Amino acid sequence: MKSISQIRAGRSRFPDQFDRLPDPLILIIFNKLADARSLGRCAAVSRRFRSLVPLVDDVYVKIDRVVTVDGDSCRSLTLSFPRPRKCFSHFLKLMLFAILRPIRNLHNPHCVGKRFLPQVSHRSPAQVLKNFGHVRRLRIELPAGDVRTEDGALLRWRAEFGSTLESCVILGGTRTERLPPSSGRAGQAQDDGSMPESFYTNGGLKLRVVWAIGTLIAASTRHYLLQEIIEDHPTLESLVLTDADGQGTLSMGLEQLKEFREKPLVASASSTRTHLPASNMKLRYAPYLELPEGMAMQGATLVAISPATDDTDGNSSREECDPFIRGAFEGPLGAAVKSLVERRIYLMEINGF
Repeated sequence: MKSISQIRAGRSRFPDQFDRLPDPLILIIFNKLADARSLGRCAAVSRRFRSLVPLVDDVYVKIDRVVTVDGDSCRSLTLSFPRPRKCFSHFLKLMLFAILRPIRNLHNPHCVGKRFLPQVSHRSPAQVLKNFGHVRRLRIELPAGDVRTEDGALLRWRAEFGSTLESCVILGGTRTERLPPSSGRAGQAQDDGSMPESFYTNGGLKLRVVWAIGTLIAASTRHYLLQEIIEDHPTLESLVLTDADGQGTLSMGLEQLKEFREKPLVASASSTRTHLPASNMKLRYAPYLELPEGMAMQGATLVAISPATDDTDGNSSREECDPFIRGAFEGPLGAAVKSLVERRIYLMEINGF
């Protein structure tokens, strides 16, 4: 058996080649890694890594499980009408606490024996992120979508915020299906682009309004809960909050983050989400769409929401929204959007709430 002195002598003859890498190159590697859990493990490797991890520009946080204030798991992580407000509120308020778990055993880079994030179970997400002082691009993934849908239905949304809502696009369908090769529907040719009368009488319109309101509540709640993080990180240039289901994505760019810091956020009457301004909702509908990759969608609906202005002409504001709408989704869903934007617009108004 080798003695301690022999082991140390062997280490001196064969030094760790990784130590020869310069700090900027290691930071590039860490930025490619991005995942908060993996960065936490890297920070536990050495003093050098612990000093470099807080300097990363890109951070990705994946939330696996949410614990309520009472310590119980909040099993129902979706929003429907009616909806128990307490569970949904606790879910969104504590959605970022999973940041704490992967790095709670790290040590301070300057003080051996002290935790890098002491007593993290009692710290807020904003306090944890204060250890990362150079974050430019932050991406957070929630464990599930916020808006409940019926079995077989599809709902996807994207929203952009500054100090409040700037634009939101919702794509939904009452049912999606896979088509066998060379299949088609003869009835599709009879669609003249207008809204069928049954859409108003069988609850179709009501369902779309529920989707829209649920989406706006979810997006504004996400936005409200990010305010402390945004204020504490002036280096942020991009912030994306999505979910593992791929249902909804809230995004904020450099100019939107700047506006958020300069213009005070206005809370809604419930004080748990951002107040939404009066908005115009433009709805487009197709009873049936055949899409690429053998996919079909029944009850296809595209809803574009933007703050109301003095100009309520659907055609004039359509050109401004089109780039955001057309680029909101990819693949077959992107093809659905391209087909729906050519259809007739049905304009509705939503009061601020």
